Amino acid sequence: MRTVLVAGSKGGVGKTTIATHLAARAALDGHNTALVDLDPQRSSTRWAQRRLQMPSAVLAIDGSRRRRWPDHVPADTARVIIDAPAGAMADGLEAALEMADVLVTPIPPSALDIEATVTFLDSLAVHPRVRRGELRVGLVGNKLKPWTQASKQAVELLQTWPYPLVAQLRDSQAYVLLCALGKSLFDYHSAQVRDHQADWQPLFKWIEA
Repeated sequence: MRTVLVAGSKGGVGKTTIATHLAARAALDGHNTALVDLDPQRSSTRWAQRRLQMPSAVLAIDGSRRRRWPDHVPADTARVIIDAPAGAMADGLEAALEMADVLVTPIPPSALDIEATVTFLDSLAVHPRVRRGELRVGLVGNKLKPWTQASKQAVELLQTWPYPLVAQLRDSQAYVLLCALGKSLFDYHSAQVRDHQADWQPLFKWIEA
């Protein structure tokens, strides 16, 4: 079982989009996949429910209402994706941090999002598993517009941080539509989505390393 925790310190940074896309890709690759939704808004849960009739269905586990949610992950699960709630710091994610193999933190190119992420990463840095190198942490530049100065400067800044910048995902309204349908970019094969799909490849490679 490989477990990915998607977490950051504020809402709107793209945690659910990344969590659902990681879950969809794992399921499409033939893995039994569970999506643990720790956010009371339950957006990931609704996404998984819309996907129930697809061959690449994902099991939704409501972790926001179940304190012992790890007990509800089936033994034959190969991939677990955990969607953390907005505003959660490390001390509020103990069960997820103990279970995760890797932690992915999405960061949009705005000063407020970057400052909030610093606070989250500071809380994470003192966690024993992070300090011992047992839990790998990767940053994902999210909602980027590469042609803008703001996105370029954000990427340059993130590349100087102590955790690796493992992917750069471009902004697209397609993500909003796909999540509303219970789908992902990886459910399609048209030329229109191939460039965006390619943005994800470094993240998949880092997770599986």
